[in-house]
Amino acid sequence: MKHYELVEHTADVGIKAFGKTVAEAFEHAARGMFDIITDESPIDPVGQYDIELEAPDREQLLVDWLSKLLFLNDAQDLVFGKFQVTLTGNKLSASVFGEKYDTKKHRMGVEIKAVTYHMLQVNQNEPIFVQVLFDI
Repeated sequence: MKHYELVEHTADVGIKAFGKTVAEAFEHAARGMFDIITDESPIDPVGQYDIELEAPDREQLLVDWLSKLLFLNDAQDLVFGKFQVTLTGNKLSASVFGEKYDTKKHRMGVEIKAVTYHMLQVNQNEPIFVQVLFDI
């Protein structure tokens, strides 16, 4: 099974991420987002960061999850390549692994400005997938 595919849109780029579970689809969406940011550069799991989130529904949880990772990327210059997500209802608990962005190691892909609600989807039935567009 492929982990994700890019979703082309007029002025944005998006991800449709698949998984055996919704949690795995969340992981693949995050991996796809960082593949866009780093032009698929390898990212070593040097540091671990733990994230806890709660939202009124899974769609909002997906936006909050990716937005939190985007914030860490922007504020602390971090890139992530490994994700372990647990979903319990509308609560997310995750450990993410990555390193500081290094211009000698990581290519510069597309700068993602924000996670949007346009075409947002969390499909919890077979085939399980999530879809999200990014403002670039």
